[in-house]
Amino acid sequence: MNRCKILLQSFLLILFFAIICSISSVSAETNPDYGKVFPPKETFRPGDWFVGATPAQVDPTKAPIVFVQGKNGKANDWYGDTYYHGKNNMYDRAYYAGYQTAFVQLYDAAGTGSVSPWTNGKLLAEKLEAISQHFGQKVNIIAYSKGGIDTQAALVQYGAHRFVDKVITLGSPHYGTYLADLSYSWWAGWLASLLGQQDEGTYALQTGEMSRFRSIIDTNPVTKSNQYYTIAGTSWGPTFSALSVGGLYLSPYGNNDGLVSEWSTTLPYGAHLFSDPTADHDSIRTGTAVFSRIEPYLRTKKMGEELLASSSPSTNEPYTELGMTENQTVLGGELVPHQENRATFSVDTLTPGTVSILTASKQVEIQLISPSGKVYNKQEAVLTTGDDTFFKGSSIHTFQIKSMEIGEWKIGMNTEVKDAYLAMVQYQQEAPFYLKMPAKAKANQAKFQIQSSDEKPVEAEDFSMTVRVVDRTGALISQSDGIQRLDANTLSTTLQNIEQSGVYNLTIDVKGKNKEGRPYTRTIIRSMYIEK
Repeated sequence: MNRCKILLQSFLLILFFAIICSISSVSAETNPDYGKVFPPKETFRPGDWFVGATPAQVDPTKAPIVFVQGKNGKANDWYGDTYYHGKNNMYDRAYYAGYQTAFVQLYDAAGTGSVSPWTNGKLLAEKLEAISQHFGQKVNIIAYSKGGIDTQAALVQYGAHRFVDKVITLGSPHYGTYLADLSYSWWAGWLASLLGQQDEGTYALQTGEMSRFRSIIDTNPVTKSNQYYTIAGTSWGPTFSALSVGGLYLSPYGNNDGLVSEWSTTLPYGAHLFSDPTADHDSIRTGTAVFSRIEPYLRTKKMGEELLASSSPSTNEPYTELGMTENQTVLGGELVPHQENRATFSVDTLTPGTVSILTASKQVEIQLISPSGKVYNKQEAVLTTGDDTFFKGSSIHTFQIKSMEIGEWKIGMNTEVKDAYLAMVQYQQEAPFYLKMPAKAKANQAKFQIQSSDEKPVEAEDFSMTVRVVDRTGALISQSDGIQRLDANTLSTTLQNIEQSGVYNLTIDVKGKNKEGRPYTRTIIRSMYIEK
């Protein structure tokens, strides 16, 4: 009898542990511990690729996913730390959804700067062929930021479309970003060079260079060989982050994610799935932010009608003429040690404003001085450090002024060592004029127009502008102040001394007077691809 009792107790104990283990196993599958799954093998040499862990239950109906990271990125961007949002669980989500995965290290993984889409694209094309052969089928691609541009170069220019079915791009600047234009501008050149901000990858993301890229890629019939889906974010990230400074700079040109404007994220032959008001350029690559919404498009072999209904083909046709409002002043240059360095700008209306001053070192002493003599010391500014998305390594001092005084403002800066600065002043008021400028033009048609935003005619004596054109190396090609009047409200100028085809960066400094006769200053920064 005792023996039976002992056997019964043993059986119940074994049964208990079996149930517990079963529950634990089910829990692990239904409530996965995101952030704990890692590829079984990692390598970080450019050109290396590796597969992710094989899911416990591989779904054979789902094509493998290849992840392509962005500018300056490495493969672990998909399962390591983000800048502002903790661990990225994109890879985890794919794993628990039954997807086989693969990762590629492009040239940016070397940590020596970013390279052009053509360079990365050629390498990626070779690896996509190998990955497709490994899995024995076509793959789908999830590409983040510049990774979307690199992917298109691989598929269209280098023939890798044969190994890929679908491409989903997350916050990719398909038409470039004005922040890349800023990096190569006349005013930002000193600081960008000092920080190592100017590299092939940044150069390629200028709007003028991307206009040339689009003219090559989009006219190739191979683009029809793959289905493209695009996603955008419209949040600027945490307050006073580097993303928020970038978002403020881009704000006159529409919604943006802190680095890329929404209008730049779409493709004319792709379906734009959604623009997320809670996603910034850092979080848009995370599984939490997007995976559940993009997974149905990865899962289906063909895009069904039910999916078409929830997406919309892009009708974006930027760069024919951009009617953009210009409402900021940009200044910059070298800071000479052991002497006061000054910059000035004019405010014509009582308005809230933000003044962001970037330097290479946080030791630079900075003062912002109002027309009445009120001094704002750098201790009153919020200090942020630039990240990979915006002037990496810079110290960003941001002053928020509730009501900027009318008149001339001064920025005073002192440094003990070699340094440089970039100042960006953003005004929360109606812009005084609109800009119309193509991103690509013939040399004899390389011109732009500025039109008054009110009905007051533009008086020549109340308006002047200095146009500086720099080439790829940062050399000043031309500087002019000639203006042609087209009508009472519109002025125009044609770029001079363009000797060869290429991308040129334009910095246009405007001085004008409002209808009350008060002076203002504004800055326009653009890049343009000019063909001889």
